[in-house]
Amino acid sequence: MKIFLITLVLILGVSATVFAQTKQKVNNEKETVLFDVSMTCENCQKRIEKNIAFEKGVTDMKVNLENKTVLIEFKKSQTTVAKLQAAIEKLGYTVKVHEPTKK
Repeated sequence: MKIFLITLVLILGVSATVFAQTKQKVNNEKETVLFDVSMTCENCQKRIEKNIAFEKGVTDMKVNLENKTVLIEFKKSQTTVAKLQAAIEKLGYTVKVHEPTKK
């Protein structure tokens, strides 16, 4: 009987550990989005970098003034593309998801 109980406790412990690790991986899934933004100067670039970097879920961001694009890496469990787009629009810029040019 003791062996059965010990085995049962070990199986439950291992199952809980595997479940927790799987859940953590799902919560850490990242996505990347590229926006075209109506920025015109270095101040625009700095303003976007300063404000959007601290949005919930943002893990990395690159603002390219020359191409007028903002590349954002974020955790899917904490934010969405629409929320990030709205955050940039709230700063006063026109924003749309980048569409690759077709040849």
